[in-house]
Amino acid sequence: MLYESHSHTPLCKHAQGTPQEYAAAAHRAGMPGITITCHNPMPDKFSAHVRMEPEQWDEYKRIVAEAAEEWRGKVDVRLGLEADYYPGHVDFVRQQIADNPLSYVIGSVHPQTPEYRRDYRTDDPLQDQITYFNMLADAAETKLFDCISHPDLIKNETPEDWQTERLIDTIASVLDRIAASGTAMELNTSGRYKRITEMNPFPQMLQMIREREIPVVIGADAHVPERVGEGYPEALAILKQAGFDEVVYFVDRQPQGVSIDEALKFAWVK
Repeated sequence: MLYESHSHTPLCKHAQGTPQEYAAAAHRAGMPGITITCHNPMPDKFSAHVRMEPEQWDEYKRIVAEAAEEWRGKVDVRLGLEADYYPGHVDFVRQQIADNPLSYVIGSVHPQTPEYRRDYRTDDPLQDQITYFNMLADAAETKLFDCISHPDLIKNETPEDWQTERLIDTIASVLDRIAASGTAMELNTSGRYKRITEMNPFPQMLQMIREREIPVVIGADAHVPERVGEGYPEALAILKQAGFDEVVYFVDRQPQGVSIDEALKFAWVK
C-alpha cells in the first residue's frame, strides 16, 4: 500500500506538527509508511522564510530518526527532502543530497519565492509559464531528484492568464525531456487548496505524462498532520482515468510500484 510521500515539519516555518504526529496520522489512515520531506536548507538566506536554516539540518535528521524509532514496526518513517532546483545553487544541493542518507528526494521549482520573482518574472505571463516548465526539465536533467513536484504550480501565480492550449507544445517538449531523464513526477493533492482548485498537474498534462510512461508519485504535501493521505482515493481515480495502471513511491531512492486497482480497494480513512 502507498506511503505518504510529501510532508513537512515546523522547521520550514509554515507547517505544524511533529514527525511523530505525521506518523500517527499515517497510521490512522492505514498507510504503512511516510516520508518526511521538509524544505531543504539553502545558502545565502535563499527563501529563508519558508525553509529550515542550515544549522537546523542536524535537528531535522534527529527528529525524523526519533519518529522512526517511536513508530518502528507500525509505520515506516523515512528521511526525505524537498530540494529546490535553482540555477546557481545546483552544486550546493548536489553535495547536500550526496552527504545524507535520504530515502526520497523531491525536486521543486517554486515560482512564488522572492528570488524567483526577481530573476524570472516578466510582464508576459505566457513567457513566464514557458520559462517555468522548461526549468522543470532542467531540474530533471540534473538527475539529482527522484521526482518533480507539483509540476504546474506556475498556474497559481497568474490564474487569470492560465490557458493550457497555449502551452501544450511547450509541455510536450518538457515532458519528453523529463521522460528521457528517468525522473518521476508528482500528482500533488494539495492543489485543491490553491487559487486554481485542482490537483497539480491538470488532467491533460497527466495524460501526456502517461503517454510518455513517466512514473507518478502521489503526495498530499501535508503541512499539518490532518492532511496526511488526504485526497489519495480521488488522486488514484484521476490517474486511472488518465490511463495509468500503477502508481509509485520511493524507498531508499528506489521506486516501489503499486497497482491502482489494488490501491482503490483499500478502505481509505481519508
